[in-house]
Amino acid sequence: MTRRFTRLLLPAALTAGLVAAPAAAQASTIYPPAGSCTTSPATMTAGSTVTFGCSNGTFSADEPVTVTVTGENGADATFGMVRMAISTASATFTSTADGALAGVAITLPANATGTYNIAAVSPTSAGGTAAASITTADGLPTTGLDQASLAIVWIGGGALLAAGAVLAVVAGVRRSRDRNS
Repeated sequence: MTRRFTRLLLPAALTAGLVAAPAAAQASTIYPPAGSCTTSPATMTAGSTVTFGCSNGTFSADEPVTVTVTGENGADATFGMVRMAISTASATFTSTADGALAGVAITLPANATGTYNIAAVSPTSAGGTAAASITTADGLPTTGLDQASLAIVWIGGGALLAAGAVLAVVAGVRRSRDRNS
């Protein structure tokens, strides 16, 4: 009964995957125009303030624009003096009469690492995106991976390798026992 169920379940799962993959690929069809938004500076140290802005015509005149910061510890990013307590920080601003977004000061967290993606969208426009990368005081990029994280990867990999070796030995003993019986 179990084998028959498995034989029926595998083709069904593969068919569902083939049907769902194209739908997921077409989930988003609105893309922001390239280069319409910028960050200044593009690289900085943790805890620094970045200015994010979008050029004329990116949005309609005088409409609400939502700016969102996404990255490691992104919830600690602040817009001006407002601290956000969610996984991605967002705030709403108003576009100018020519459809631009004037410079928004965003202070990244003191423990920031990696790259932060900043996006601006409005009800009538896909807006634009820009990124800010965190560097060390030496100017080297921070990736967010430290020695403790690497040790956990090595320990986990070693445990998986040991478990695979034990399963291989058990399978070999079982085969040998079945041949000798």
